[in-house]
Amino acid sequence: MSNTCAPGTVLENNKAKNNNSLSSRIDALPTSAGLWGFIMLLSLGGFFELYDLFQTGYISSGLLAENIFHLGSAGIFGISDQAAFASATFFGLFLGASLLTPYADRFGRRITFMFALAWYGCFSLLMAFQHHAEGVIFCRFLVGVGLGLELVTIDTYLTEWVPTHLRSRAFAFAFFIQFLSVPAVALMSWWLVPQTFFGLSGWRYVVIAGALCSLVIWLVRKNLPESARWLAQQGRYEEAHHVVSAMEKRCGVAVSPAYIQADAVVELPRKGTFKEIWSAQYRSRTLMLMTMNFFQAIGFFGFGNWLPALLSGKGTSVTHSLLYAFFITLAYPLGSLICSRYADKIENKWQIVLSSLMTVIFGTLFAFQTSAIMLIICGFLITYSNAWLTYSYHAYQTEIFPTHIRARAVGFCYSFSRLSTVFSSIMIGLILQYAGTQGVIAFIVFSMLVVMLVIGLFGPKTRGINLEKI
Repeated sequence: MSNTCAPGTVLENNKAKNNNSLSSRIDALPTSAGLWGFIMLLSLGGFFELYDLFQTGYISSGLLAENIFHLGSAGIFGISDQAAFASATFFGLFLGASLLTPYADRFGRRITFMFALAWYGCFSLLMAFQHHAEGVIFCRFLVGVGLGLELVTIDTYLTEWVPTHLRSRAFAFAFFIQFLSVPAVALMSWWLVPQTFFGLSGWRYVVIAGALCSLVIWLVRKNLPESARWLAQQGRYEEAHHVVSAMEKRCGVAVSPAYIQADAVVELPRKGTFKEIWSAQYRSRTLMLMTMNFFQAIGFFGFGNWLPALLSGKGTSVTHSLLYAFFITLAYPLGSLICSRYADKIENKWQIVLSSLMTVIFGTLFAFQTSAIMLIICGFLITYSNAWLTYSYHAYQTEIFPTHIRARAVGFCYSFSRLSTVFSSIMIGLILQYAGTQGVIAFIVFSMLVVMLVIGLFGPKTRGINLEKI
């Protein structure tokens, strides 16, 4: 009997060796200062993305005061310009996430990451100098395109670089860094929006600060390494070996002698297609994440972007609603930091379910509060639950697809959260007008119940499982 293996068998064996060698080296990385420093550096781009994303509810009062934005049918599309501004943002996010994220699978995580960061920084800066609603909203749409591409690329980048035992905790810590931007934009808006400096309205300085800082971070992060998993998937094994070796050195461990190229010299690079995410293997996961993303965005952005307006609907002044919003948004970073202590001890799917349940409970209570202190407490706990939900589902959706289609699949599913917000921004504006704060909260509560059901019933388990085996 011949001892010669079939070509397909050789290829599969070599592929298994390559994956095992690469993933085992990444999984062996210790939770060192070097690794946390890398995670922090990666998260800084996300800081300014969320800073930019959460501007909607905070700078709108300044745009209204300057008569750039108008309410109701006086807006350029016959609806409130704030609603059009939010919808344009999320339509851009939808296009960036759904159409451009496949380029992260094609050209790499790092170059896509840097391109998107520069893109949204430049157009955000341009938006700060617009004087008409049309110009502001169009620039905001272009900013959204860059944000949509950047956020998905960060998620895929992060999940491919951290060890299995650290995935959820790393996402929680990353969002702690990123969510510091939310109280930052709330505080800056409270301070700057009512004022004018050197002939420029305060809202413009809020936008300029984020744009300039994001461009500074672009310079700082030019030396980030490419994803080793992506390099190996492209057949660039020598480069994959070098970047993993550099990370091992950064983490203070002996560089592994396992040379990735030697394990898989005959493996052919595998390129993903859109059709593959609808194959029998991944179809149910795709549908599950599409549904989850569509409804979780209503809860998350419905509360986050409209918080000052919801507080104003409770009878608080614009200045007080911005100040209350600042205290409430402290729960975004604090929630992520607290959650990082137990993030790896609970399945991500159950963290999504429990955080959604928390939003349902405290969202219902928020609708019936009248005192300032209870509004802040309930708002704080809703925001805490949103922070918990965010890191857990961002980690979860990147875990359940393989490297060669990860960015494409996650981007497509994630884009439904953006598409939902295009329409829900308009719906929330109308609900707030006709049914008040209670109507908006009821809409949010229903959406989070859907999230609980779809993830609880159909979500696979991922905790403690190697990324290549999920």
